Amino acid sequence: MQFPESWLREFCNPPLGSAELAETLTMGGFEVEERRPVAPPFSRIVVGEIKEAVQHPNADRLRICQVDVGQVDATGQGALLNIVCGAPNARVGIKVPCALVGAELPPGEDGKPFLIKLGKLRGVESQGMLCSARELKLSEDHGGLLELAVDAPIGADVRDVLKLDDALLTLKLTPNLAHGLSVYGVARELAALTGAPLKTPAIPSVAASFADVLPVKVEAPELCGRFSGRIVRGVNTKVATPAWMVERLARCGQRSVTPLVDISNYVMFEYGQPSHIFDLDKIHGGLTVRWGKAGEQLKLLNGNTISVDDKVGVIADNEAVESLAGIMGGDATSVSDDTRNIYVEAAFWWPEAVQGRSRRFNFSTDAGHRYERGVDPSRTVEIIERITQLIIEICGGQAGAMDDKILNVPEAMPVTLRVARASRVIGMPLSQAQCADALRRLGFALSEGEGTLTVTPPPHRFDLLIEEDLIEEVARLIGFNNLPTTAPLAPITARVRPEARRSRFAVRRSLAALGYQETINFSFVEAHWEQDLAGNANPVKLLNPIASQMSVMRSSLIGSLLQVLKFNLDRKAPRVRVFELGRVFMRDDSVATTDSTVRGVHQPMRVAGLAWGDAEEARWDGKPHRVDFYDAKGDVEALLAPLVPSFEAAEHPALHPGRSARVLIDGKAIGFVGELHPRWRQKWDFALAPVVFELDLDAVAARPVPVAKPVPKHQAVERDIAVVVAEAVTHNALMQTIHSAAAAQGLLRDATLFDIYRPQPARDGAVAASAGGLAQGEKSMAVRLSFQDDSATLTDEQVEPAVRAIVEQLSAKLGARLRG
Repeated sequence: MQFPESWLREFCNPPLGSAELAETLTMGGFEVEERRPVAPPFSRIVVGEIKEAVQHPNADRLRICQVDVGQVDATGQGALLNIVCGAPNARVGIKVPCALVGAELPPGEDGKPFLIKLGKLRGVESQGMLCSARELKLSEDHGGLLELAVDAPIGADVRDVLKLDDALLTLKLTPNLAHGLSVYGVARELAALTGAPLKTPAIPSVAASFADVLPVKVEAPELCGRFSGRIVRGVNTKVATPAWMVERLARCGQRSVTPLVDISNYVMFEYGQPSHIFDLDKIHGGLTVRWGKAGEQLKLLNGNTISVDDKVGVIADNEAVESLAGIMGGDATSVSDDTRNIYVEAAFWWPEAVQGRSRRFNFSTDAGHRYERGVDPSRTVEIIERITQLIIEICGGQAGAMDDKILNVPEAMPVTLRVARASRVIGMPLSQAQCADALRRLGFALSEGEGTLTVTPPPHRFDLLIEEDLIEEVARLIGFNNLPTTAPLAPITARVRPEARRSRFAVRRSLAALGYQETINFSFVEAHWEQDLAGNANPVKLLNPIASQMSVMRSSLIGSLLQVLKFNLDRKAPRVRVFELGRVFMRDDSVATTDSTVRGVHQPMRVAGLAWGDAEEARWDGKPHRVDFYDAKGDVEALLAPLVPSFEAAEHPALHPGRSARVLIDGKAIGFVGELHPRWRQKWDFALAPVVFELDLDAVAARPVPVAKPVPKHQAVERDIAVVVAEAVTHNALMQTIHSAAAAQGLLRDATLFDIYRPQPARDGAVAASAGGLAQGEKSMAVRLSFQDDSATLTDEQVEPAVRAIVEQLSAKLGARLRG
């Protein structure tokens, strides 16, 4: 909410500077989000009156004006300034801002002040400049000169005339402070915070000139608790809104529309009560306040046509719906320049009946914003009296009798405050007298007991329902800046991460070093992702999802990464490598509720990565290589280093059944790596299959503490062997068997596969003669063995038994034989 400080001070003017006033409101719970001057700094700009305006001899769009700024010449006679002006409204008799020679206008786009100098325009000397509102940074209006009031004193400083040294306050109010959504409401709080007197202007009743009332029937008291209105006849809607009202509305961020609309908006900002003005002659019969009916339509003042139903409140006449209750009026009964008779309405709409309705139609209004939070139901008649008073002053007319229907207004229920509990919650010792004084300053009626205070909330404080509400009021009145600073009782001990564990940042940095970019996604995903990509038929469902496509909690990060890939490919990304560290959610009945867990839901952290496109950036000296399973496998090995993972073929709902593997550390499964299943590649419309991995973050963060080992002093001895094995024997099985040979364990340092040979079938289907004795369904695997001893150089007598032991182990476990 925005308003000028000068308007606030008309109701309550404490002896505080502008900055102190803003700080007081903020510390009282009414956060002043911004405080800025009405206009930026400028100097030597005064009120000038155009005495003469003639056409420029050398320019069609320029005029030569003689301007009186209150200066006199050496003889004591009035001196006029010769100023060339191109504004279309430059004419004799108007008073406008005049920048004298030497004046500094507000900074332009370059950030530098604009200095007015003596100059010539098309050969005619110009002794100053006549200004528009935009040139003074008062508004964006650049259609002509800013015309001042006819009674503005000539030669006076424009800043003083227009009160441009005033400050604009922007308050950021929480939903429970709806009583502060008006200048008077903020002034009431300021008076309580500072003790300065609150000025409450009397609103006299306007004498009724006739007894006519508009028939109004309220069919839904749960929608409308009070409905007040009166007829005003003979108004003149073609008059101009007074400048002072236009100025105040502008400083509240509201543009001027028509006199009647401006009056309604002005009173809303003044007292917080929205109202609506109907064109009486456009109403058919009377008005009915009710819930809408399916199929009914209403064209609103903003030009939108909406369809209502039985969940939306409306005001209808005998023929059609004319207004959206508490939100916006209809176009059919809106006032215009031809309006002569009007109906002024102010009502109390129950907040529950207005909340959320604006969002259904994708717009919001100041009236709806206030009614959603609650409006004082006791002042509808006073508000109409105030509106009627302004209408008659500005537009003329005669007022009819007041019609006030009270059906169902909130009943104030007493709330009791225990002083001891207030002291404990606020965190400082409080006496009963202090609490009572704070509540009385707010104007609350209260009764005192033994250590208790019972408050009956006034009508404008419908938010006071429980004891905690009163405790908050006491804390606000004391001032949050006056609450004591209490050191925590528990010792604060830094959590030292063990050396055998990496931080999450280190994991992120490792993946970034491998060429991946981090992405952050919602934990809410589409339900079919869980079934398709995780095989999870019973995911954790959200009771109130923010969108239909975010209805369940994810148990895998793969779907989120695929969505990121899809987003990038739709924007023609040639290569994508992304990762995410995030939490997943799985049902687990063994999990109990603690400070960091929820019963029945396991929430581990995972790290997942996705690669698509070329394995490397485009190079001039080589052909592109598409990323495949082995690239992702290598990235997983690099991420887990110095741990050495093992991989075994396994199936996963999201991965290709023949191109996926389970990742194990010390025989324990920690995740999966593989190529996306062809079914899902086709469903997501990927030209190429991405490769993904997903690992438990705890396993990735673990790392062995390095142990110092002496550098070998003696040369290693290498032996190559080629063994014939069945086609089904895997590399992993071969290596495990080699390292398990007992006789070689003390000497064997490394084993590396360097060749695989398979026989080529002959044309008749038999194995070719050059197959080296390999039968169909066999292959030859050549392995380089490296032996080393820390104490001495190995001899053949030491190495050969170890090689024989390895061959025998291969023969016994894998049925292998040395290739001839």
